Amino acid sequence: MERKSTADASDPSYHVPVLLREVVEGLNIKPDGIYVDCTLGGGGHGRAILERLGPQGRLIAFDQDADAVKNLPVDSRVAFWPQNFRHLRRFLRLQGIEQVDGVLADLGVSSHQFDEAGRGFSIRFEGPLDMRMDQRESRTAAEVIARYSEADLHRMFEQYGEVTNARTLARLLVQQRTHVSIETTQTLKDVIREIVKGNPSKYFAQVFQALRMEVNQEVLVLKEWLEQLPAVLSPGARAAVITFHSIEDRLVKQFFRRGSFQDPDPNPFTRTEDCSPFNVITKKPIEPTEEEKQINPRSRSAKLRIAERR
Repeated sequence: MERKSTADASDPSYHVPVLLREVVEGLNIKPDGIYVDCTLGGGGHGRAILERLGPQGRLIAFDQDADAVKNLPVDSRVAFWPQNFRHLRRFLRLQGIEQVDGVLADLGVSSHQFDEAGRGFSIRFEGPLDMRMDQRESRTAAEVIARYSEADLHRMFEQYGEVTNARTLARLLVQQRTHVSIETTQTLKDVIREIVKGNPSKYFAQVFQALRMEVNQEVLVLKEWLEQLPAVLSPGARAAVITFHSIEDRLVKQFFRRGSFQDPDPNPFTRTEDCSPFNVITKKPIEPTEEEKQINPRSRSAKLRIAERR
């Protein structure tokens, strides 16, 4: 859904929750359980979980984006931590909670974040090359471009953006940054326009995705969070994860199946699934219906995977 960049974060339409029904059903919510929404965002998933909880149920919400607190449901059963969900276990322990009955992570960037020109996430708006999810952090996308070596830029664009000519792109940026200050989204697009491969919008989106993932350490954060789940989830509890690109989806799929990020044992008689602390509920990821894609185009690339703690 297209929204103006002046959207109020407290407006319930600032972010349409993706795969809402599938998430709520997949979590198999117990009325008196403790559930964690690790990415509160617009609050849509959290509110839906609350509707399934009874008076004794609890919802713990995390979000590092300062705007998200405006969408926090006013409910005594809710506790909110303005933190990155990589700190899940630490902050649960601060509340005296060792295990919970379910967790959700929606790894997408919210429509509100994309539509705020000052955040620098979108290729559609002119704005500073910021891309920080947490404004308390210091490193911006502009600093990554200005300071990274050619080899590190190459790695970033190849791994996180799957940019076809990542090496050429990295070399060009290193050459251009010596006499051009690349500090805005438009300047970046202008500088690299001459080497764009294929559809320009897709190419720029891949470049911006790589920068955003690097700035926010998204792969590292996801790995750290997944590795906490076996300890945080009680037996029978479920984890639901919504991803929006193949890099994240592969990590979630691998961890749910193996319980680790180590390469599988080459022994053909070893069944790595038997070593996993999870039962995989979704053998294939759940994707939005055609109706949802029409209503909310942002959902098109979403994939939901669910696993249950053994």
